[in-house]
Amino acid sequence: MKLFSWNVNGIRAVLKKGTFQAFMAEHKPDVLCLQETKAERGQVEIDLPGYHEYWNSAIKKGYSGTAIFSKKEPIKVTNGYPESFAKRYTFADELERDSAGEGRVITAEFEKFYVVTVYTPNAKEDLSRLPLRHRHWDPAFLAWCKQLEKKKPVIFCGDLNVAHTELDLANPKPNRGKKGFTDEEREGFQNFVDAGFVDTFRIFTQGNGHYSWWSHFAKSRERNIGWRIDYVLVSEALKKSVKGSAIHADVMGSDHCPVSITLA
Repeated sequence: MKLFSWNVNGIRAVLKKGTFQAFMAEHKPDVLCLQETKAERGQVEIDLPGYHEYWNSAIKKGYSGTAIFSKKEPIKVTNGYPESFAKRYTFADELERDSAGEGRVITAEFEKFYVVTVYTPNAKEDLSRLPLRHRHWDPAFLAWCKQLEKKKPVIFCGDLNVAHTELDLANPKPNRGKKGFTDEEREGFQNFVDAGFVDTFRIFTQGNGHYSWWSHFAKSRERNIGWRIDYVLVSEALKKSVKGSAIHADVMGSDHCPVSITLA
């Protein structure tokens, strides 16, 4: 099974460019998880015969949003968090921006595992959303994945908006303490690892130079001055089933590129 995750930074844009169609034709993912779709299902015309489509769009038009396309129909699909779970957490920041309505999570249950796609809130340049993320979002998402794991193993993937270690961005020293590389955000990721989830890319590849997002400025992508902020993590029980993990930096169309795993 091939599972891909891609922050498309606007599904309508990558469709217009033709890059989405080319990607699907070449890679033929069994499961595709998208982040930052910036659209509702009815706003886009996607011709993907053989796929089941699931969308979780933000209340705010043209913002955020996630989607899952799967060849196999899931047993159940959940958008966001169930109310009984969500009420234990606060998803609004001090500016009263409510991340609960931003279409950031979809959970699909399959026979042998769950697939969860997530678009983690950006801390913002002024770090105004860092308290929301550190105190509420990351703990809630981890608790959700651990709750699912009681029933069956979990694969979660998406744009987590953090570089975990200094190996995960080209310029760690000048970026320390800035959005995406604060101690709080890195701690949130480390908590996933400490809870038993495995960063699949690091099973196979060590070292730096492997990035999934590049700024539009100063030809950062051409120079590979980037960040690894898109991940696929799996429950420890699935680690031996992961036969490959890759970053597809050659796929254009977004400021992010897809990441993937192959499961046996």
